[in-house]
This record gives sequence, C-alpha cells and structure tokens, in this order.
Amino acid sequence: MGVQLEGKVIDTMRQRQSVRTYHDVALTEEHIKNIENYIEEIPRISPFGKIGNIEFIEVTSNRSEKGVKLGTYGFIKSQKGYLVGISEKDTYSLVKFAYNFQMLVLYLTELGLGTCWMGGTFSRKSFEKELIVSEGEFIPCVTPVGYPREKRRLFDKAIRAVAKSDNRKAWENLFFDESFHSSLSKDNAGQLELPLEMVRIGPSASNKQPWRLVVSKDRRQVHFYIEHTPNYSSSLGYDMQLLDIGIAMCQFDLACKELQLAGEWVVENPGMNVNNEQIEYLYTWKSR
Repeated sequence: MGVQLEGKVIDTMRQRQSVRTYHDVALTEEHIKNIENYIEEIPRISPFGKIGNIEFIEVTSNRSEKGVKLGTYGFIKSQKGYLVGISEKDTYSLVKFAYNFQMLVLYLTELGLGTCWMGGTFSRKSFEKELIVSEGEFIPCVTPVGYPREKRRLFDKAIRAVAKSDNRKAWENLFFDESFHSSLSKDNAGQLELPLEMVRIGPSASNKQPWRLVVSKDRRQVHFYIEHTPNYSSSLGYDMQLLDIGIAMCQFDLACKELQLAGEWVVENPGMNVNNEQIEYLYTWKSR
C-alpha cells in the first residue's frame, strides 16, 4: 500500500526533498508498473476518492513518446518521466486533488524516486499536446520523476536557497490554540504534535507555507485555513496556494493514521475571527 504501510510514512515525509537533478537512467519497468498501479489505487485509499486524473509520461531527451518537447525548465535535469495532474479549477477540487497528488509523491519517495512539485514553472501547452484535457479542466501541477543524484549540483543548492526551501516558519506562526489570538506550542499540542510537525515540514509553492491551523480545546478538531499571498497566482487564473493546503492536509492525515488517530474531513466553518482578510477557512479534521 505504499504510504499506507504503518511505521513508514512519517519517516518518508522527513526524507522527502525536491529533487531537480537526476541520473541519466531510464526508469525500470517495475517502477513504471508500481507508479501506474498506485495511481489506480488512489481513488480507493484516498478519503476524497477520485478527483481529476494523474497521468505518467515517459521522456527521452526531454521528449515524450509522441515527440512532444516537454523541456527541462531551466533547472530540471535528466528526468525520465513526468507525472501530470489534471483537475477542475474550483477551490475544493484543487485542494482534494493536491491531497491525492501528495500521496503519490510520498509513495515515489518511498520507492527511492525523486520528485519536485511544479505549479508555475512549466509549459502547460506542451503537456496539453500530450494528454486529453476536458473542457473545464486544466493542468495545475506536474512533477518530474527519476533517480536522484546523490550529490546535488551547486545550481540545485542555489535554487533551494532562493526558494528558502530549507527554512520553515516557526510553530507560533502556523498553529493556534482555540483561536487566532493564541499560538499553539509543541508542549500543548498533545498527540497532535507529530502530525502538525509533518504539516510544517511539507512542501509549498515558493515555500510560502500558507497553512494556518487552529486546534480545538479538546484537541479533537483541527481547522485548516489558508492565508492567501496577495496576487501570488493571479496570472495563472487560480490560486496555486490551494494546492499547498491539500498537501498539508495529506501530511497531517497520513501522520494521524500512522499514529492510529482516526478522523474524518468535514466542512464546518467554526466562524472564528481571523487576523486579516487574506485568511480563509477551508476544512476541518474531526477526530472519530
């Protein structure tokens, strides 16, 4: 079951990094089959079922089997495939789709494969030539896939530095106790400490980390909010940071499951006063 294997997913989350440089080696047939099988499994193991589509495309010399040039986008080198997401553009479709896509990313990490979430730095037109994208759908993200080089190139390290990929916001800026007026400390998080930490270390576009979580007094509910970065994704016609919330929900939920903390996702806005107008409620994790 990949990331569903007990005792592995939290370690996998800690190990995952964005990989931009790969060995110039084709993926094995076994790994390709594993990827395709897991994509088929996602609707069954995800709490949100089937949301959009995920397609795997093999590449050789930056071209697909159909001859479509998919490119390296300046910083992706020697990748041997892409996973391409197709989703509707509405808010909840994007959030739920990102949850499912992150499940796959973690599974690939567990297989020893490298990935790198890409939302705004690739040619959608090139991928649209390769795939069938229905009316009302679009490609919100892709990830290259390949075997990571053991030593990262100097340019790869520079990209991480520019994106501040190795920096994370402090707990008091991300997690709150009962309301936005009181920050949540690790010492007071109880059994939710580790799932919340997995949210904190998760990937996000430009490392903006837009998730803001409010934990109920009894620690049985966690309300997921997004703090939008003004004009961050306006040129794309949708808020790319919605994907970040789906990633955060996946990190939290899978960590809870590994710790045998049962819960479900509901939309029940608690009606809290927010710190600024950019903060928007999206989902609540409720303990069962």
